[in-house]
Formats: sequence, C-alpha cells, structure tokens
Amino acid sequence: MIRKAQIGDVKDIQKLLTHFASRGDMLSRSLSELYESIRDFYVAVEGESLLGTAALHIVWDDLAEVRSVAVAEESGHKGIGSRLVQACIAEAREIGLKRLFCLTYKPDFFAKHGFRLVDKSELPHKVWGDCIKCVKFPDCDENAMILDL
Repeated sequence: MIRKAQIGDVKDIQKLLTHFASRGDMLSRSLSELYESIRDFYVAVEGESLLGTAALHIVWDDLAEVRSVAVAEESGHKGIGSRLVQACIAEAREIGLKRLFCLTYKPDFFAKHGFRLVDKSELPHKVWGDCIKCVKFPDCDENAMILDL
C-alpha cells in the first residue's frame, strides 16, 4: 500500500535512506530534517514493514523535486519505486506544479516516468541548497532530469 508518511514512519524512513546513503547512492537525512519534511513523503508499507519511500519537495511556485526514492533491497523489482514516483507526480499535478526534477544515478528508471536528461545548469540555483551536504560536492556525478507536467 502506498500512503502519505506518518510521524511513526520517520525512524524507518531514516534507516532506509541511511542504508543507501552509506553506499553513496543518495544524501542521508537527519531525523530533524525528516520530521520537518514528513508531509513531503510517501511510503510503501506491507503490514508493519516499510518497503520504500519517496518525497515530493516543493522548491518554487512551479518546481518541485522528487527525492529520497528508496526501496528496501529485498522488495526491489516489484514496481514499488514506480508507484511511489507516480504518487509524487500525481500530487504535483493536483497542486498545480509545472515541472519536476530529480538528481539521480538511475536515469533509466526516471526516464520510464517521462523525465528527460538536462544539463545541471538548467536547474535554478535554489535547487543546489542540499548539495553542500553531499560528500561529492562540488564534483557531482548525478544526472539531472526534468519532467514537464
């Protein structure tokens, strides 16, 4: 089941994100950041288990980021990540956003959802606020992608 995240999900979300961040696949998120942005998050759950997460983070009046997309490895290749991204896209349309972007090491996954590769310079400077926290800054090797809604 895909649903909006709840306060009780935060520690499990952090555990999942930290697993992938420790491999350099994404940014880690502190508990404080997660509690402050809990309304951005969707989760995939089965019973008491959190299987995956994704967030829609609004950046400006016409732009949001799909971020923190992660699915537990034992739950991979079941369409969970796709359903989480589709939930973010649906919400973006519902609230009137014009564009979504992502920074990713998995461009083929996001291309299946209509995102297209762009040069990072096409993204507004406001987007780069989290980059300073990344161990790879300023030598980012992620792919920038945009989805026009």
